[in-house]
Amino acid sequence: MENLALKTKLSVLWLFSELAFMAHPLLTLMKPGVLQQIMAGNIEGLQITPEILLVYAVLFLFPLVMAFLSLTLKDSINRWANIIMGIVGAVLSLVGLSEELAQPYAYAILIWITKIAVDALIVWYAYKLPKDKT
Repeated sequence: MENLALKTKLSVLWLFSELAFMAHPLLTLMKPGVLQQIMAGNIEGLQITPEILLVYAVLFLFPLVMAFLSLTLKDSINRWANIIMGIVGAVLSLVGLSEELAQPYAYAILIWITKIAVDALIVWYAYKLPKDKT
């Protein structure tokens, strides 16, 4: 039963991570001038291309896939998948935070710090999963 509780916590944390990740671009749209930049084909100096949109699609989907896999994978695989992907998520969030510090907005810093904390919790709970089911 405790194992199911850990898997459920992991799944919910992945969903929380996804919502935090989605909140950032939504709130960014409210910054002055951003909509005009998007209409011109770039955002904050980044040219919007099909490849960039594909990268963002993958970034949007990976927490959702991990939420599902956290409930369905076998324990040992689940443990390592969540540890690795949690670390990847935390590193990407640190990159996002470092980019925001150049032109700080309090909402963005709060979101990235929260996302880093959630990703760290994912790694922690994944570490607590059994190594092998016996």
